[in-house]
Amino acid sequence: MRAHFVKFYNPGTIVAEHTVLPIDSWDVEQAVKQADDIVERHGATPYAFRFLTKAREDDELDSKIVEKSNLYYLGGKVETLGEITERNHPSDRILISNMRANNWAKVIRNANSYGWTMPLEKDDVVLDYVPPHKRKVENNAINP
Repeated sequence: MRAHFVKFYNPGTIVAEHTVLPIDSWDVEQAVKQADDIVERHGATPYAFRFLTKAREDDELDSKIVEKSNLYYLGGKVETLGEITERNHPSDRILISNMRANNWAKVIRNANSYGWTMPLEKDDVVLDYVPPHKRKVENNAINP
């Protein structure tokens, strides 16, 4: 038996919180639509998702993850270590230190609900995405 899921990552107090939902296939458009409906504690909305495929044999009680995708970020701004260093903002001091120590060439900053910064891996994808609550604000500004 095999089944597909999408795991959404939401800003948490210290670490990311997760919501896992079933999905028919690894369909990015369907996952984006599902993201629109997720609101976690304190109004947190997803900043990213990844697909999972779980499987089990007939004689196994629990399934296990047999495949997982890269991360798909729901919008955000990609910044390089050079850009952040050049900006020379005091609030970036710890980020710069972490990027150097961990050899992160790029990070992504997302503010769909709360500010969240993560290293951007080479296979990660940044989607053109605006969360529903921000779409309403943009649409009202366009059509007052």
